[in-house]
Amino acid sequence: MNTKVLSQDNAAASAAAAEKTRGGTLKPLPEDALILIPMRNTVLFPGVISPITVGRPRSVAAAQEAARSERKVGFLLQKDPQKNEARPDDLYWVGTAGQIVRYITGGEGAHHMVVQGSSRFRALEFLEGWPFLVARVQYIEAPAEQEGKLEPDIEARFLQLKSQAVEAIQLLPNAPEELAVVVQGVSSPALLADMVGNLLDIKLEEKQALLETFDLKTRLDRVLHFLSERVGVLRISKEIGDKTKKEFDERQREHVLREQMRQIQRELGEGEDTGAELQELKKQIEAAGMPEDVHKHATKELKRLQRMGEGSAEGSMLRTYLEWLAELPWKDEPQKPIDIAEARHVLDEDHYGLEKIKRRILEHLAVRKLNPTGKSP
Repeated sequence: MNTKVLSQDNAAASAAAAEKTRGGTLKPLPEDALILIPMRNTVLFPGVISPITVGRPRSVAAAQEAARSERKVGFLLQKDPQKNEARPDDLYWVGTAGQIVRYITGGEGAHHMVVQGSSRFRALEFLEGWPFLVARVQYIEAPAEQEGKLEPDIEARFLQLKSQAVEAIQLLPNAPEELAVVVQGVSSPALLADMVGNLLDIKLEEKQALLETFDLKTRLDRVLHFLSERVGVLRISKEIGDKTKKEFDERQREHVLREQMRQIQRELGEGEDTGAELQELKKQIEAAGMPEDVHKHATKELKRLQRMGEGSAEGSMLRTYLEWLAELPWKDEPQKPIDIAEARHVLDEDHYGLEKIKRRILEHLAVRKLNPTGKSP
């Protein structure tokens, strides 16, 4: 069917006013017409109850008329949310019709509604003569469903979607437990697909594409695709969160225990001197240049020493052992070049006589200087 758009210009409000009767009421809408409200950042799905706030004059007029006359109202997503005056070409032509359950007028020109979506529709022709958007529409019939008589391919997708939806709710950090119970109790595949599509954290264009997917099997497949990606992200996020929390809890536990140990030592008269000495010993161990296995062993023994009391006999032995480990020459010191004349001067200064011994020492140094590796040619 060819669609038709009637132009809407700045004289729309005047034309609407001219159509009013003497009693001040609007002219009646055609039977197949629907009051429309353009939405900037929300896609309403059938079967979903959603809070909606409107503030633009035409949207407020549409909401008030729908609430007053208890008529259904249609919600269409804007292609560009920045536009204040949405014309038919600025809207997607597939939307959701719903009933206003509650209407509240707020401050600063905001009007709040609670709306329950009922069915999909397609706009066929936009009409003039009202102070809000009105269009002739065609309702999209939902597929007939009989409980316990679902087609096997639909039922398989339905059960998979329900399982993944429950898992996603359990992975969400602040999701209410009642939501999982509600999902478990849904018996309609179409309703579940729309509920999950409404809750998915995806782009508005992707939600609109789900709304425009009339074939139930295709819609279930698309919702499953988006939900599977989201569940994968939530699983990884939970693993990272659990790991981070575990590490934080361990550090917090160690901090509390150390603080308690310091308080106990203070009560026993084991003052801060011990802690300072252990910190100095730790620095010596770090600076000693020990091999990796020796350093690991020394660090382990130092932690054991920190847990011991100051008067412990084993603690005293362990401290001496660690100090001895830290003083060992683990690092390879760079060798100074051999200076024969300097060596002769030092030997003469420090030792009288002993010429043969001095000569043997100098000969040895001369050989080392000529052949540092000590290997025969």
